[in-house]
Amino acid sequence: MSTVQQPDPKDRPARLTVGVIGAGRVGPALAASLQLAGHRPVAVSGVSEASRRRAEQLLPDVPLVPPSEVMERAELVLLTVPDDTLPGLVEGLAETGAVRPGQLLVHTSGRYGTRVLDPALRAGALPLALHPAMTFTGTPVDVQRLAGCSFGVTAPEELRLAAEALVIEMGGEPEWVAEEMRPLYHAALALGANHLVTLVAQSMELLRAAGVEAPDRMLGPLLGAALDNALRSGDAALTGPVARGDAGTVAAHVSELRRHAPQTVAGYLAMARATADRALAHGLLKPELAEDLLGVLADGTDLPENGEDR
Repeated sequence: MSTVQQPDPKDRPARLTVGVIGAGRVGPALAASLQLAGHRPVAVSGVSEASRRRAEQLLPDVPLVPPSEVMERAELVLLTVPDDTLPGLVEGLAETGAVRPGQLLVHTSGRYGTRVLDPALRAGALPLALHPAMTFTGTPVDVQRLAGCSFGVTAPEELRLAAEALVIEMGGEPEWVAEEMRPLYHAALALGANHLVTLVAQSMELLRAAGVEAPDRMLGPLLGAALDNALRSGDAALTGPVARGDAGTVAAHVSELRRHAPQTVAGYLAMARATADRALAHGLLKPELAEDLLGVLADGTDLPENGEDR
């Protein structure tokens, strides 16, 4: 159940014509969600064939036009382009006179706040930064996933209510992020979500190499429980050989990874070191067990056998 207070009707934006510049995975889904709330998508731009297919699937009958025409037709324009492209796009739109006074200009970059929209602001646009903390597939399921999704919101104080209202209309929950905190906020999300995909993909590959026929079925319940425990309990949810100080097991892991998947060793060691540090700091890893473990993690070598020196 959402805990966000619904905005007063007078604070909700009027029904708006909506345009999308950048028909990647995010823009068409947000526009489709706004359409469900009563707004009217009128134009979308996309370069690649994949972008055009996404737009046609999520926004049928909405014309594909150049960015300049999107700006002409829409009262609210979603700038859903890659982070590194955004500053140049905004400058170009402002320099060519495409920005109209009073036009709502919304970007969805996690990295930037509203300062990146300053060229458009000087042309009279109303700047909003609305970043959905969600991974997108480019399919209709994304619209459903926006229900309950948190959005990192940055906007001028006078536009804060309008920004929050738009997020709520898309089914999301607004979370205010200060301009100067946007890069840290985005780094946190990338660390948790993007790197998780890499870790899970590597884990499935290793399980297949070990002879497991359905690694997804094996990992699903385990990872679901681990995620739930971590969100509920934080570091107290740490388990496994690193948190227990089982240096011999960790050394065996490293040895096997070197033989079968050497490309995963660096990542395993880095995450194990971070886990050991957190387990030590929270009293889960006993100091007397940490020395051998940290030795293994320091150089990635096996433990000596039978008392021999390394």
